[in-house]
Amino acid sequence: MALKKNTYTNNLSKSRHKRKQIPSVEELLNGIKRGDKNALARAITLVESSNADHLEKANLIIEKCLGQNTKTLRVGITGVPGVGKSTFIEVLGKKLTALGKKVAILTVDPTSSESKGSILGDKTRMHELVKDPNAFIRPSPSSESLGGVARKTRETIILCEAAGYDIVLIETVGVGQSETMVHSMVDFFLLLKLAGAGDDLQGIKRGIIEMADALVINKADGENTTVANLAQQDFIKALHLFPLKESGWKPEVLTCSTLENKGIIEVWELIEKFIALTSSNGYFKENRKKQNKNWLLQYIDNRITTDFYRHPDIVNTLPSVIDDVIRGTTSPFTAAEKLFKAYKNQKK
Repeated sequence: MALKKNTYTNNLSKSRHKRKQIPSVEELLNGIKRGDKNALARAITLVESSNADHLEKANLIIEKCLGQNTKTLRVGITGVPGVGKSTFIEVLGKKLTALGKKVAILTVDPTSSESKGSILGDKTRMHELVKDPNAFIRPSPSSESLGGVARKTRETIILCEAAGYDIVLIETVGVGQSETMVHSMVDFFLLLKLAGAGDDLQGIKRGIIEMADALVINKADGENTTVANLAQQDFIKALHLFPLKESGWKPEVLTCSTLENKGIIEVWELIEKFIALTSSNGYFKENRKKQNKNWLLQYIDNRITTDFYRHPDIVNTLPSVIDDVIRGTTSPFTAAEKLFKAYKNQKK
């Protein structure tokens, strides 16, 4: 009896150990190319890891996945918290899968500056889409990166494309400079707005208008319908103040209601119209080149920042330097110069 119990325990231990083992690069690549969601998820986990061994494997996978699927459309969706991004994405995603599209949704949850944790609750908010076999939802922590966009979002896009997804929707947390960050990695940039919520003036700011390929007034239903229609007209008038975009595209303003399932398919038709125009005039390919350039520059910035804070002298010196700045015995500029000098000297 004891022998049977020990055999069972050993087998269970071996089984658990086997499950914990990370598949080889080749296994993950084959799984991704087959469209295996588990392989895709595990590869993304490697990409997001800070472990050096994981990073090496992730880089190999990314290299092999580059250019596997150049027809995937990258769409960025942003807007203030509460505008209804998750619900909008779920309804749009369902429309797209009903059209026979494979859709990947990359959502970014804010990382707490206190606990360093993230809720990663988008799968629960998109409870219908998460059950769709043609949809893949991956929430990732922002890890305090600028703009509410995860540092590894670009790499994750490449993996989703290699897995055969036709459309990748990237949702940001909608804070800080998220508009700038997400705009640099997508083909079409959609800005969700609310009417009558104190958000109207924000939409007329030059920078946001210049980046947006479309403005969509969400929650245009019930008593809010009239207000939404008025806001739509205001935004249309505002757009006349701006020159034609480099893409040759003139941004449009639509209204929609996820509650009443209205205006969603029109948003997709507008995106298709944009892609047709930019594909014919060559802007689509040129923009992809810009995305690759931005990817390189952002990676360099991230690598330098990470390397700086992991530097032994910085690790040892930073706490005392911070204390000096807090007490006012040294200026932030002098403190920063001291740290940079230590960093550069070690590098020589």
